[in-house]
Amino acid sequence: MKHPRVKYLLLAALASTATTAPAFADTGKIGAAIKAGTSGIGGEVTIGLTPFINARTGVNAFNYDGSATESDVRYNYSLRLKSYPVLLDWHPFEDSGFRITSGVVINNNTLSATGAPQTSYTIGNTTYSAEEIGTLSGNVTFKHYAPFAGIGWGNAVGNHSALSFAVDLGVIFQGTPDVALAASGSMATNELFKADLDREINTVKSKINDIKYYPVISLGLAYKF
Repeated sequence: MKHPRVKYLLLAALASTATTAPAFADTGKIGAAIKAGTSGIGGEVTIGLTPFINARTGVNAFNYDGSATESDVRYNYSLRLKSYPVLLDWHPFEDSGFRITSGVVINNNTLSATGAPQTSYTIGNTTYSAEEIGTLSGNVTFKHYAPFAGIGWGNAVGNHSALSFAVDLGVIFQGTPDVALAASGSMATNELFKADLDREINTVKSKINDIKYYPVISLGLAYKF
């Protein structure tokens, strides 16, 4: 994580929640959930602040490896999802699981890619030999602190059954993706090649620009202590 202090604060908050759970057990103000969705697989802790407002924090993670072709170059990529949501839920209707959610996501999602070996590569407007390119590698990163807004159903600390379902629908506003590409071959420092590489980066950015609004859909199972 780029900001270890934030990570330590989150871990301390989760640890504090775990140690104080017995004190809140009789009032049902603490719940824990396991979830899975577009942000990955993870868990979260919910604390009831008022009868209508809850605070939530947790962690989501998932790894996926695959391949894709861009501008006639085949890439082997690794997607690494890891995020830490810090959220407030507002339940506007008494005894209803419906909620409106806002907050921030500490976003460590990344995608790294390496060009698969081939006899030539078309970068920008020019075709280069394998010797000139060497190893072609790149990565995609996003805004580290990303606002979140959404709606959902379920109240982990509600007055109903101790076991409940949770549904989240929302958007992470993670900003325009930051794309980087580099080569290790003899052309790596060539100015014309760098210009072609910049054109390739802009092409990739234009194709993935929509994911600056990352959709969140998740399902979970919560338990109230």
